[in-house]
Amino acid sequence: MNVVSRASGLALLSLFAAGVAASGASAENGRDLLVDQVRMANARFNDVSVAVAEGYAPIPCASGVDGGAMGVHYVNANYLKDAVPDLKRPQAVMYEPTDDGRMALVAVEYITFKGPASLGGQLFNFNGAPNRYGLDPFYELHVWAWKANPRGPFADMNPDVTCAHAGAHGK
Repeated sequence: MNVVSRASGLALLSLFAAGVAASGASAENGRDLLVDQVRMANARFNDVSVAVAEGYAPIPCASGVDGGAMGVHYVNANYLKDAVPDLKRPQAVMYEPTDDGRMALVAVEYITFKGPASLGGQLFNFNGAPNRYGLDPFYELHVWAWKANPRGPFADMNPDVTCAHAGAHGK
């Protein structure tokens, strides 16, 4: 009887482990789906002049104290008034300044002052005030749709992004 109990326990444990693995894969696929949707909805921003033509204006390159950066945010102040995030209208489009003076699209950022907020099932992060942007408390979601982020597709800072060439942009 002891052998049967152990076998039943092992079978139950392996079913539990398979369920956990499947749910993890499902979460990963959901994350990939949102990143893909953001990339497709905002591919027009590969050219920074499109962002400017749509009313986005740059703010200085943002880097982190623990390394990495977010890049130069091009912010559309009109979209900051949106109460509900719209996949095709990010509040900020993020570029990494390159050594040859170009701006490489790396991510977008969705911002709302009403929360808690989510987009495609992904919860936004809360930023209190005071903050580096001088904004009231807000909720934000970075989506690294064009440059992989080792910290994850929705992390704030990307260790593979730098502001080292921020003075050269504008060509």
